[in-house]
Amino acid sequence: MAEISGGNGASNVEKKMPILVFLQDARKVLKMDALGLEILRIAFPAALALAADPIASLIDTAFIGRLGAVEIAAVGVSIAIFNQASKVTIFPLVSITTSFVAEEDTVGRLSRDAANVLENNNIDKTTTFTKIININDQMEEELNKEEKMGGDNLEKGISVKNDKMKELKQEDDVPMEFEKGSTSETKDLMLKDDLKTLANKSPNNNRKKKRERRHIPSASTALVIGTVLGLFQTVFLICLAKLLLGLMGVKSGSPMLAPAQKYLTIRSLGAPAVLLSLAMQGVFRGFKDTTTPLYATGDVLNIILDPILIFACHLGVSGAAIAHVISQYLISVILFCKLVKQVDLLPPSVKDLQFGRFLKNGKGFNFVSNETEYPVLHWCVKFKLAILACAFAEKDYDKATRAATRVLQMSFVLGLGLAVVVGLGLQFGSGIFSKDKAVIHVISIGVPFVAGTQPLNSMAFVFDGVNFGASDFVYSAYSMVLVAIFSIASLLLLCKSYGFVGIWVALTIYMALRTLAGVWRMGTGTGPWRFLRGKLLP
Repeated sequence: MAEISGGNGASNVEKKMPILVFLQDARKVLKMDALGLEILRIAFPAALALAADPIASLIDTAFIGRLGAVEIAAVGVSIAIFNQASKVTIFPLVSITTSFVAEEDTVGRLSRDAANVLENNNIDKTTTFTKIININDQMEEELNKEEKMGGDNLEKGISVKNDKMKELKQEDDVPMEFEKGSTSETKDLMLKDDLKTLANKSPNNNRKKKRERRHIPSASTALVIGTVLGLFQTVFLICLAKLLLGLMGVKSGSPMLAPAQKYLTIRSLGAPAVLLSLAMQGVFRGFKDTTTPLYATGDVLNIILDPILIFACHLGVSGAAIAHVISQYLISVILFCKLVKQVDLLPPSVKDLQFGRFLKNGKGFNFVSNETEYPVLHWCVKFKLAILACAFAEKDYDKATRAATRVLQMSFVLGLGLAVVVGLGLQFGSGIFSKDKAVIHVISIGVPFVAGTQPLNSMAFVFDGVNFGASDFVYSAYSMVLVAIFSIASLLLLCKSYGFVGIWVALTIYMALRTLAGVWRMGTGTGPWRFLRGKLLP
């Protein structure tokens, strides 16, 4: 427990009114200082990696759109079902994995630093012993010569030897047992034994191995949970595909049913690969490594296989699903090969796995939107988790505050830019996905909502990262439940009265409430942000 001073999180004004922290260093929002460079180093590769999947999905949609309005509608419904089923597991699994791995890696790094200090002390002691042995050997040779020449020279040589030993003893911490040895042979044996002991105790022999293969229990746990949940999702979607499609409005006599059921069934086979790859990406992001997931992408293969399987092999929507599944398993294999080089995934025992911790902190997150909805914005959450988790683990509250406010400000600027890009892109590029005038008209109705809410979406996702990075999982769960209750109620009311437009208004309310929940937690200085009001933290 420690009192947080003004230099550790906020100024005196901010302690009285923590909400002002959001304006802290607002002029530096785009400044490339040390913090800005760290954010850019982690965020830029993550943004590219996350942008690759939606770009591939857009191309995928463009190919399917050439098959006809029925096919693209069927695939749209199937993707919605698959994403809703994944939402229960993907977001909490990835976010919790990133946070836990970042914490464990930081604690492990601090432990290794402490071990290095002890090792350096051992090295100093080893150097001292080596000096003593060298002097002892040299003086023994001189004394042997002096014995042959006479007693006076012999006594003088012994005196010189003792003087040098005293000098070394004053400079370094030499064990007293060495001085108590009865003979020079005994002392030599003691020194050599001490050198062997220090060499065996020194962690230098295993340092490379430890650096290459870290033991992170959260990483192993995430992979096990991801595999189990992926298999469960596959069985669930395949067995209930027709029922779920019926609940989404695709009745038994609809021409959409056959292509939708084919696509959903095949796409479900890739669920284990999706969850595994996302769990491994969470591990790498916990290490603040966003470059490896960038290179481990199968989206290029997906784009190449789409026209071949859809048109050349005449597989239609089934070919699109097969291409997607193959690309997902390729991503999983690449990430797994990269991960086993850095992490020892086999725990010493089953007790080391943290199932209880994952399940406890994952409750309630099925209400949180996953990255399939606003994938371009999720880079804010991913690197925010790593930076904040490390800062809180190190109890560096000043860095936690600066990182949170800087990324919140950057996300707002990013949201404004995305609003322009998305608005113009959808307005003038909707014809790429479909030539049906009715479809294009519906898209034009949703453009103002999609584009206009980008700043709000960006802020909401960053606040998710703030809460998860600070391990504030309980507040996130309960606040999301309350947000969902109000959002669902508004959706039912507005949809009945205003139809398609009412749905978009309800979604806007949903994102606004999520943002408000994040502002309330940090802006009032409660929970893990108590230090903003000068309160004590554990």
